[in-house]
Amino acid sequence: MRPIDGIAGVIGSDELRRSGEHLATLQTASGMIPWFPGGHCDPWNHVESAMALDLVGLHAEAAHAYDWLVATQRGDGSWHNYYLPDGHDDRTIEDPKLDTNVCAYIATGVLHHHLCDPGNGFLAHLWPTVERALDWVLSCRREDGLALWAVHVDDRPWDYALLTGTCSILHSLRCGVELSHLAGSPREDWADAAAVMAEAVGREVAGHQGSFEPKDRWAMDWYYPALSGAVDAVAGAERLRAGWETFVMEDLGVRCVSDEPWITASETAEASIAHAAVGDTDTATRLLGWTRDHRLASGAYLTGLVHPERIVFPADEHSSYTAAAVILAVDAIRGDSPASRLFRHD
Repeated sequence: MRPIDGIAGVIGSDELRRSGEHLATLQTASGMIPWFPGGHCDPWNHVESAMALDLVGLHAEAAHAYDWLVATQRGDGSWHNYYLPDGHDDRTIEDPKLDTNVCAYIATGVLHHHLCDPGNGFLAHLWPTVERALDWVLSCRREDGLALWAVHVDDRPWDYALLTGTCSILHSLRCGVELSHLAGSPREDWADAAAVMAEAVGREVAGHQGSFEPKDRWAMDWYYPALSGAVDAVAGAERLRAGWETFVMEDLGVRCVSDEPWITASETAEASIAHAAVGDTDTATRLLGWTRDHRLASGAYLTGLVHPERIVFPADEHSSYTAAAVILAVDAIRGDSPASRLFRHD
């Protein structure tokens, strides 16, 4: 697949490549992609960065990132929440808890890579890892079919589910179903599990609350039902319109939380993907343009700015997942790659 193109007036093709090369410079010898040099790595954002590498044509680096996940997967199919770079091995555990959403996302990433760079035995190599991961996630379900947010390593689970996490999980399950057919081992039970989760999200979006731990102040709970396809395009577009004034600071971006003037470029880019997903590419493009305030000459992106003082917060932090989200948003808007459909309702 040829690298995706930029968007005139928003981000150039050469700038996309520079951001991808920045991500590649963060990658350690083992394939791990930390948040920033010497920082920790979590498997969800690691996958997000791998997807961005594929979109700019760095397929070998992306495949190496998935090799790290194969090497670090626990016997039960899960991964720990945070790892630290540690020489060539990169297995040092910073946070041992097991997050269901974090562990499910590999299915989205593997399908994304397969669509961008098919062949080379990649799917056959990764399929067992994906299957173990999704089966572990579904082993953490409550009686209502929703996966608990996380589990302690001693198997003591948290007692609640999260809306954003559930949206991401059901999206990963749907990607897993497609992978299962490609691998010749259909898992329609995953489709059934995703449907149950989608019904719960639909009820929540319609105002029948109670299935999820309240996290209303977080922007991700606003846009993720639309981004993930958990609700249809009509309901998704209405939800995005309803939350716009709460979470968006015009010409600046999306607040991470509704009650603080803290604009994060990753949430802004993800909100852009959500708008593209429901077919509103004009708003998606406008949102993505606002991330330029966060862009550095290296191609990296500052994680957040607090307005009106424009204080960098966290101090001096530029994060891999932020650059990755910008690249993914470009593809969601333009639809250049074969994998862009994963984030489009149509």
